[in-house]
This record gives sequence, structure tokens and C-alpha cells, in this order.
Amino acid sequence: MEDPNRLEEGIGHTPSVARKPELVEQREENSEMARKEDEATKGGESMLVKGKSKRIATLDAFRGLTIVLMILVDDAGGVYERIDHSPWNGCTLADFVMPFFLFIVGVAIALALKRVPNMKYAIRKIIIRTLKMLFWGIILQGGYSHAPDALVYGVDMKMIRWCGILQRIALVYFFVALIETLTTKLRPTVLEPGHISIFSAYRWQWFGGLAAFLIYMITTFSLYVPDWSFTTDIDGVSESFTVKCGMRGHLGPACNAVGYVDREVWGINHLYSQPVWIRLKACTLASPEAGDLRPDAPSWCRAPFEPEGLLSSISAILSGVIGIHYGHVLIHFKGHGERLKQWVSMALGLLVIAIVLHFSDAIPINKQLYSFSYVCFTAGAAGIVFSAFYILIDIWGQRTPFLLFEWIGMNAMLVFVLGAQGILAGFINGWYYKNQENNLVNWIQDHVFIDVWNSEKFGTLLYVIFAEITFWGVLSGILHKLGIYWKL
Repeated sequence: MEDPNRLEEGIGHTPSVARKPELVEQREENSEMARKEDEATKGGESMLVKGKSKRIATLDAFRGLTIVLMILVDDAGGVYERIDHSPWNGCTLADFVMPFFLFIVGVAIALALKRVPNMKYAIRKIIIRTLKMLFWGIILQGGYSHAPDALVYGVDMKMIRWCGILQRIALVYFFVALIETLTTKLRPTVLEPGHISIFSAYRWQWFGGLAAFLIYMITTFSLYVPDWSFTTDIDGVSESFTVKCGMRGHLGPACNAVGYVDREVWGINHLYSQPVWIRLKACTLASPEAGDLRPDAPSWCRAPFEPEGLLSSISAILSGVIGIHYGHVLIHFKGHGERLKQWVSMALGLLVIAIVLHFSDAIPINKQLYSFSYVCFTAGAAGIVFSAFYILIDIWGQRTPFLLFEWIGMNAMLVFVLGAQGILAGFINGWYYKNQENNLVNWIQDHVFIDVWNSEKFGTLLYVIFAEITFWGVLSGILHKLGIYWKL
């Protein structure tokens, strides 16, 4: 096991904070946390760092919370649509899931790549892991898997969806991890005291984030969006529509640069065919819930749109960069108070920026566009939640109430694939009686939850909490006790 004191002295190009007298006095108190920081916790990232060490409870619990939120909004959002993704501007519970994922990926990268003994090996591992995530992303969300609703597999390559959750995570992971690896020897061996010294020590990570920000902002507000057309099926009849644009800098659903880039790069047939904007007032009288289209609904209400597209994923790199900063703080500042001061101050600053941009109508908070205000708002929220978890779990030692999150976070990939993407439910649904609807999953949901409570909404919510989230938490705990993890 690595000696934490050696880590603080800058061994192996790991910078450290110049020690104040009060921090020296805290060394013994915080040595346990220093030992825990030697492993980032997901998918084999720790293979890049020598030595074995304990996992960081806050990191696992935060990742587990994010998986739980995904399951909740995906499976209960159909009956509680106010927690589902915002139809356009605004932010709901579901809109925190993706940036929370990217935030914690950034934190994990910082811990995993504190030292890089072999740069070529590290880069090869980053590339292989990125390709694995891309592969699984296309399999799960490209249209090949129809679980759990349909017992069929396969996708028409003319209609395959190239983008998705894991694809976006792969892009952000590749970009941020590569910068972190390539700049290992450029980091100073001593981090000078001061609030901004940690920013200058990792300037290249912030330069990368700035480059992503500039590419996104310049493209969003300067790219000319012409008229565009699409074809869709209405009651079995194929109909074509044209959307009139001819403008720049538009942030509405029809004529934004984010959608235009995806239509040009991927092709309109390869985009997500059920965008949430169909719940806008302009599209349905049932807004914000789903409903029949209005007779006077604009043509773009029927059009595809990619919420995990190329330009918006470039903006998402900022979420990973902010996450890696929180990881750097965890590495360099050994005092709990100093860490929390760094984290909370940045989180509050990001929230203020987001609120000003949104309510001044300069840049609305928008998940579909992954707007800059959305980056700031969700990253600020992630920083507050991460800090709260750190206080409760790693300072006050209250791990028991969060064990479910922690266990799920330790096996996040397994729960994401089998649970959040419905693969296990689809497998169970394959064993039906007489007709496909008469299966164990539907029977439990209908008879154990919905019928007992005589409420589809409340019954569905209880089913998601107990039959899905609690089930996956207990299973993850058992797998943890057995030492079984699914790593990419």
C-alpha cells in the first residue's frame, strides 16, 4: 500500500500542497482518507495506478445515487412525467442524471491517474475502455436491443442510432482522461497555498474545457441553419414535412445548431425518434404530460432529435472537467474543511452563473442542447450533493443509510446494463404463459403493487422503489460480499 506521506511529498509527479502548520497537525487525523484515495472506483481505472487500497465511499455512493435516479425517472417517469426530462427549457429530476454521471467520471479519472508509471500502457487502456463503452452503447441504445418491452433483437442499419448515454460518457472519458495522462509530467511537484493555485496547476485540463466551450458556443451562435425536411409515418402512411429555418443562433427546438450538426453528421434517420419536446405546449394540449398532437402543431413536433448528439456532447466535456477538478481537490487538500471550502465555493459560483444566464434569457438551462447554463447548474448541484455525501459518509461516518447507493455504485455497469436498460427484465419476460404480456414482471407489477394500492401511479412508484431499486441494491451488496464486479 502507498504511504500517504510520500504522496503528499510529490513522489511520482503527484503534486502536493505546501504544508501549513495547521494542516500538518491534521495529518494524523486524516491519514485514513489519504489511504482511501489510492483507487478510483469504476471499471478497472485503478489498473493504471500501482498498489491496492480501499475504495472511496462517497464516490461509490454518488455513482449509485445517479444509477438510482436513472432507474426512477426511466421507469416511473411514464406515470410521473413531471420528473421526466424537461420538454425543452428548464431542469427536472431526470435532467440531473447525465451530468452527474459525467461529474463522477471526472472525479474517478483524477484519482485513477494520480500517477502514470507507463504512459503508453495508460493510453492503450483509455482507448480500449472507450471502445468498450461505445460498443455497449450502440448495442443497448442503437436499436439492436428492444428489451424489456419487445422479445426481439436486431436493427435496420439504415435506422441505427449512433448516439446514446454510454457513447457520450465514452467521449468525455476519452477526452478528459487523455489530457490527464498526457500532462502527467507537466504538473508541478509542489502546489502553492492559495485558492487558485490548484487551477493553475492543472491549467491544461481547463484549457481543454475552454476549447470545448468555445467550439460549442461559436458553433451554436454562428452556424447558419437552413430549412430542412424529414419523413415520418402517420397511421401507417409515410408523410414528408419541411421545417422553415434560415437563421443563426436560434435556441428553440426547430432551428438550433445542435440539431443541424447531428442531421448533417449522422443523418436524420439515425437520430432519436421520440424527443421529449413532443410534450411542449406547442405540440400537445396535455403539456407537460404526453398526449395527442394538437391539430395546429408545428411540423417539427413529429421530427427526430438527438439529445446525446455530437455538438451537445462537446459541451458535456465541461461536466467531466469540473468533475476532475473535484478529484484534484480530494487528492491535494487533506483537511476536510479545506476540501469543502474548495468544493462548495465552486458549486455555489456555478449555480449563480446558471441562474443569472437562465433568468436573464441569455442562455436558458436546456438539457437537450446541453447549454452552458445547464452545465453550470447541474455541475453546481453535483458539487453540493457530493460535498453533502462527503460530510455524511466520510466525515461523520454515516455509511449505513447509504449502503444501498454504495453497493450499486460499486457495480454500476452491471446495474446500468441489466437494470436501467432492462436486459434482465427482458430475459424474464421471455418466459411467458400463453401470451407475451402474461409474464412474471407484469404480474408482480399489476397484482402485487398496482392492484393492492388501487393506483397505477403510486403502485408503479412502489414497484420501481422495491422491485427494482431495492432489488438491485441488495444484489449488488451480495456481489460485493462475494468480490464480484463487472468492469470495463
